[in-house]
Amino acid sequence: MAGMSLSTGLISGMDTGTLISQLMQVEANPQTLLKTKLAATRTDAAGYRAVNTRFDALKTAAEALTKPATWSATKATSSVPAAVTASAGLSALPGAVTFTVTALATNHSTISDKSWGAATTAFDLGSLDVFGADGTTKKGSIPIAAGATLADAVSAINASSYGLSAAAVQVAPGSYRLQVTAKDSGSAANFSIGAADAFDVVTTGANATLKVGSTNPYEVSSATNTFAGLLPDTTITVSKASIDTPVTVGVTSDPDTVASKVSALISAANGVLSTVTSYTSASSATATLKGDSTLRGLASQVLSAISSAVGTDGSAAAAGLQLNRDGTIAFDSAKFTEKLKSDPAVVQRLFAGTPASLGADKAVGGNDDVAAVTGIAGRLFDIGKAASDTTTGTLTLLAKSEDSQAKDLEARIADWDLRLALRQTALTRQFTAMETALGSLQNQSTWLSGQLASLPSWSQSNK
Repeated sequence: MAGMSLSTGLISGMDTGTLISQLMQVEANPQTLLKTKLAATRTDAAGYRAVNTRFDALKTAAEALTKPATWSATKATSSVPAAVTASAGLSALPGAVTFTVTALATNHSTISDKSWGAATTAFDLGSLDVFGADGTTKKGSIPIAAGATLADAVSAINASSYGLSAAAVQVAPGSYRLQVTAKDSGSAANFSIGAADAFDVVTTGANATLKVGSTNPYEVSSATNTFAGLLPDTTITVSKASIDTPVTVGVTSDPDTVASKVSALISAANGVLSTVTSYTSASSATATLKGDSTLRGLASQVLSAISSAVGTDGSAAAAGLQLNRDGTIAFDSAKFTEKLKSDPAVVQRLFAGTPASLGADKAVGGNDDVAAVTGIAGRLFDIGKAASDTTTGTLTLLAKSEDSQAKDLEARIADWDLRLALRQTALTRQFTAMETALGSLQNQSTWLSGQLASLPSWSQSNK
C-alpha cells in the first residue's frame, strides 16, 4: 500500500528498510543521470546568456559610432564660468559669441499695505482680483471666504491657477503682511492683485538681457536666465550681471567625447573576447562551454572586424587600434585624438564606413556606382546583432534550445518520480509479504513442535 514502510524485519531479522533504500538507489540511477544532464543544460543556457549580454553591449556601443551626430560632437565653454555656463546639444555647430550680461531675470512681487497681528487674524480684504501685466486686463478672481484668516488667504492664493506664490511675512514683531510673487520670472508674468491701493510693488518682473557686440551691439532677452538659440542648439545660462565684463561663449569640436565612445566600443569588444575565453577555454576547470565552436567563431569575427582594412583607408592601426598577442585589443586614445584632429574624414570612414553613392553619371546601376563600405563600428554592430537579436540571434537561439531541452528533462525526471514511487511501493509490499509468509511458517513450525512434544513416549512404557 502507498505509504507502507519497513525498518527491520521482525521475523527475518533483516534490515529491510536499508535493503529497500539500496535497491531504490539502483532503480534511480537513470533519473540521477537525467538530473545531472539537467544541471549541465541549465549551466549551458546560463553561459550562452552571459555571452549574449556581452554581444548586446557590443552592439549598443558600436551603434553609437555609426551615427553622424557622434562624429560632430561639440562642447561649449565660457570665458567666465562663474557667471555664465553653456552646454552644447547634438546639433550644435562650432562658433562663438561675445556679450555682456546687462540684467538677470526677476520675478514680479507685491506686498500688502495692510498688516495683521498674526497669521490667524481675520483677513478682511475679501476676494482678490488678479490682473495681467498691463494692469488692466482682469485674469480672474481668487475667492476668499468670509471669516477667513490671513493663513487661509495665503492657501487660497497658492492653490489658484494664476501662477502666484503667497506668504505671510513678519515685517516686525506682531506685524504680518501678505507678499505675493509670480512663480515665473520675466516681464510677461507681471501682475497686480486686489484693489489698486491694496498692494505695493516690491520687485518688478524683468527679462534677463544680453548686449551682444560692441561696435553695433544688439540686445537679446529671455524671460528666464537661460538663453537658447543664440548659438545653434546651445544653451547659455547666466547667474551674474556684469555690465563691464564681456563674456565669450564658444562651441568647438569635441574629439575627447568621440574618443570616449571609441574606448567604450573597444572595452565592449574586449569584454566579449574575455567572456568567450572564460566559457570555452580547454585549460579552465570552470569553463562550462569548452571548445564551443560557435562562440570561438564569433570571437574570431570580432578580431577580424578590428584588424581587416576598411576600403582604401587602410587598417584601424592609424587611428590607435591594435591587436595584442594575448588576444585582446589595445586602444591608444592620444593617437586616435591626434588623427581625428588632423584627418577627421578618414577616421570617421574607418569607423562609420562610407555610404553607397552614384557615379559621375548619377544613374543607378551605372558602371561607376560606388558600393557602400562598412566601417569597423558597422562590422561590430552586425556581429553583435547577429549574435544577440531577441528573435534570430545565434546565442539567443542556442539559449532557447537549452531551455527547451531542460523542460524535456524536467518532464522525464517527473515521470521517474512517479515510476520510482510505484517501484518503492511494490518493493515494500514484497518484503511485507515475505515477513508475513515467514511469520506464518514460524507459527506452523511452533505448532508442529508442540504437537510433536505432546506425543506419548512409547519407548518408556514398553520397558
